[in-house]
Amino acid sequence: MPTEQVGQYEIDFSAVRLTDVDGWAAYVTVYGPSPNPMHRNSIVPAQRVAVEQVFDTEAAAEAAAHKAALAMLDAHA
Repeated sequence: MPTEQVGQYEIDFSAVRLTDVDGWAAYVTVYGPSPNPMHRNSIVPAQRVAVEQVFDTEAAAEAAAHKAALAMLDAHA
């Protein structure tokens, strides 16, 4: 699962192989600042993004998840 630090936020974006259809889904989790460095504070729990879309490749799903995570951070700011 790729992870990226954006300011004080940490985003996890990933692709998950779908079992019922041939393709990949995009998933995102966003963590915010936490008073305890041993625990991450999830401000956007793990969720599928671009739900109506099934991606042909893992890379395409990860790119869509990354784009969605950045949009979520922009909306949260």
